[in-house]
Amino acid sequence: MACNSCTTGKDGQPKGCKNNGTCGTDSCNKLTVFDWLANMSLPNGQEPFIGVEVRFKNGRKHYYKNTENLTLSIGDIVATQAKSGHDIGMVTLTGELVSVQMKRKKVKLDDTENVLKIYRKASQKDIDVWSQARDREEPMKVKARQFAIDLNLKMKISDIEFQGDGSKATFYYTAEERVDFRELIKVFAREFRTRIEMKQVGFRQEAARLGGIGSCGRELCCSTWLTDFRSVSTSAARYQQLSLNPLKLAGQCGKLKCCLNYELDSYLDALKAFPKSDTKLYTEKGNAVCQKTDIFKGLMWYAYEGEWMNWHIITTAQANEIIAKNKKREKVTSLEEYAAEHIQDTKNEFENVVGQDSLTRFDNPKSNKKRKNNRNKRNSKNRNNKNNNKNKTQNRNRNQKPKAKSNANTKKD
Repeated sequence: MACNSCTTGKDGQPKGCKNNGTCGTDSCNKLTVFDWLANMSLPNGQEPFIGVEVRFKNGRKHYYKNTENLTLSIGDIVATQAKSGHDIGMVTLTGELVSVQMKRKKVKLDDTENVLKIYRKASQKDIDVWSQARDREEPMKVKARQFAIDLNLKMKISDIEFQGDGSKATFYYTAEERVDFRELIKVFAREFRTRIEMKQVGFRQEAARLGGIGSCGRELCCSTWLTDFRSVSTSAARYQQLSLNPLKLAGQCGKLKCCLNYELDSYLDALKAFPKSDTKLYTEKGNAVCQKTDIFKGLMWYAYEGEWMNWHIITTAQANEIIAKNKKREKVTSLEEYAAEHIQDTKNEFENVVGQDSLTRFDNPKSNKKRKNNRNKRNSKNRNNKNNNKNKTQNRNRNQKPKAKSNANTKKD
């Protein structure tokens, strides 16, 4: 965390920008755009584009005019114009690519309401006020959630963002229904002594702002590079033959994962060669129904009606051929003559590429040689002790003197 945008602590050590892995000047910046025109010079007579992209907390970005012709580079902290006061942000893109981004997002440079100005590069005093306001956000969020619970409001306050000069706090919340938070704003204003703005966001936008790690082990797409949210339906999972398990298909936002749309077009192109799964194959042996398809191998499994346990493998070309004959009211003999060449051993052969033994090496219990040796030693030791005790007893009996005759026999004699 020792980049140019990170501040230093009292002891001189890097304090860090505390953006949860989204450093300002490194490639881990949220929703960053690589400036591939940075090392290229402009043609003679062309002035540089005055638009600048500035990022604020949690990936919030806006476009500003550099009317003062400041020398700005990626990672610079700047003071920007706001509706009231000023805000502090970080430059994420400059040059001609800004015009491309503004055109893609349909933002015009002449729009004075949405495209404001950059005042100056932030001074140390601006940064100190900004950092003090940022330190207030987390304890304020805890109190704000408690106030919402006390007022029985069905809403979740997910994040708080202070303006750079500390004059305004924006509360981001999610709710499934309309919420009347007029009383809540009064409580906030009385408690926090600042101007309050409530802003409702969707569940996907909330996950994008907060970030996190997905089930794939990588950072969430919406918080790193994905900027537009497209609708995702369960049909995308059906086309890709995924199990309709909501626990596995839902992301951290509670909605269907955006990555379900990434490979959907490839699956749809591949499925064009497949016949519909509800189309029956008519043979002289009987009618066959599709049971399973393998998009990657281009194979289909069919079973005769009444013989659901016996599946026959054919290719998509063979299935289309049989369907074409059925449309001409012709029946093939059976599926066996088509599936004969695809009958193969279903056992998978794995190569020992990592130097391991067989995959079933943990199925058999380990031989307890050490325990068995200890048992043998213990038995032999007990056996020797018994023999020694027996020998001692025999020697003791052999050394004993014979007993004297009784008094009765002596008198008789």
